Amino acid sequence: MLHMRRLITTILAGCGLALVLPAGSLATLTEVGVIPATTPATVPSCPTPSCLAVSRTTGFQVKVEANNNTEAAPREGTVVAWTITLGKPTAAQIKFFNANEGGPSSAGIAILRAQKSPKLTYKLIAQSPIVPLEKYFGKTAQFPLATTLQVKKGDVVALTVPSWAPALALGFGKGTSWRASRPKGQCTTTGTQTDHVTVGSNVQYYCLYQTARLTYSATLISTP
Repeated sequence: MLHMRRLITTILAGCGLALVLPAGSLATLTEVGVIPATTPATVPSCPTPSCLAVSRTTGFQVKVEANNNTEAAPREGTVVAWTITLGKPTAAQIKFFNANEGGPSSAGIAILRAQKSPKLTYKLIAQSPIVPLEKYFGKTAQFPLATTLQVKKGDVVALTVPSWAPALALGFGKGTSWRASRPKGQCTTTGTQTDHVTVGSNVQYYCLYQTARLTYSATLISTP
């Protein structure tokens, strides 16, 4: 218990946050979305010639190999930070994406809650600020949340990208897939803005993309 409390205190101190835990409670630290060993390695596709980016949408990982619901909170708690691993696009690739995908690279996270009807519909419960990403290209960056996000068990932590982000790993089998907030008929186009940004609104996450993985996660602190 002492080791866990020290670990949590270190994270919160680094985030500039304070979390009051009930006396005698045992807090649990979880990195939602992290799957330690997968094949191939989870490396963003840029700057390879097949460089692809997440663009103008909100998305979340559905499955990574045998692991289902990888971005769902395993218990009720508080999201205190999020992390993203970014590829390092070439200057030409950056210029192309900036010109065609809504401007400079940026992203944030969103908390989604599944709705019973219609199928594949999610309600936006909360969201983080959007942050610029270009200075973090080629790195893994963690963003502490000044205002933490409350989640219930089963809520999904999604990645919101109003422009574009080189945060897509390729080359997995069909058992690895992610879902986006694009409507039917728009799964193969990025010309329309489809990011889910209105808190309290419902959106159908119709489009499923196989063989790829979003390279982000979120830090969840919870108590039993």
